[in-house]
Amino acid sequence: MSKTSVKNKKSTAIVRRNRRKAYLFLLPNFLGFIVFTLIPVAMALFYSFTNYDGNKKMDFVGLDNFIKLFSDSSFVISLQNTIIYTIGTVPLIIILSLLVSVLMNNGVKGAPIYRAIMLFPHIASIVAVTVVWQFLYNAKNGPINQILRSIGIANPPSWLSDQKTALLAVMIMIIWKGIGYYMITYLAGLKGIPKDQYEAATVDGANAWEKLIYVTVPNLRPVTFYATIMCIINSFQVFTPIYVMTKGGPGRATSVLVLKIYEDAFVNYKFGYASAEAMILFLLILVVTLIQFYHNKKLEA
Repeated sequence: MSKTSVKNKKSTAIVRRNRRKAYLFLLPNFLGFIVFTLIPVAMALFYSFTNYDGNKKMDFVGLDNFIKLFSDSSFVISLQNTIIYTIGTVPLIIILSLLVSVLMNNGVKGAPIYRAIMLFPHIASIVAVTVVWQFLYNAKNGPINQILRSIGIANPPSWLSDQKTALLAVMIMIIWKGIGYYMITYLAGLKGIPKDQYEAATVDGANAWEKLIYVTVPNLRPVTFYATIMCIINSFQVFTPIYVMTKGGPGRATSVLVLKIYEDAFVNYKFGYASAEAMILFLLILVVTLIQFYHNKKLEA
């Protein structure tokens, strides 16, 4: 046997051994995906076509659950609130994160301190943050209403106990909390923009605003694409701040899809119906994400 063939056999054996090691390292994560994601999704899809309540024998009901959803006023309200919440939070989080990151990147004094301050809400516990904002929104003794009274507003909003302002109050808190994470994401993207592009823009007489619009924003398109998709997915799946602050009230003013799914599954024990709602949420997120991918691909073409 030639030396070349021996070397080839050894290299092939090494490749196979390394491949087996790689599969072993991937196995725990792969098993976790199957057990905690793939199987639950498959079960939810199956349950969505049944009237399963966790006790009695389940019956196959076909598309009945899905048909009932759109005549269920509480589901329609939850869907509307989720869409309003998404439209109200995502653009502002993205725009404010971009503007703050540009300011931080332009050599503002004390930038590291400001970055830490802006990032702190993101790393803080969502429950702790929500409890603090509940105190801030307190209609009688909350600091926000005290400030409003001090500037002459005799009857400030009741915020979380008023149907007109409850969802807005939650949205303000989420925008405040979300800016820090996406600011860091944009800062990473800003470091990758070649300085000569800004120098060329300066030579052409561009001002700061024009540099932002024609240099910074186009170069940050991949970052914006990622941030927008993640922000939209998170907004459609919002649950904890709504549950802690308002539990969907007053009335159904802050009820969102995930809260509705939780109530139907674990309060009313309508697992089949809740699974159908979860499938609608999944399809909604999937469609919006595919539209984002299509739009991004069209821009890059």
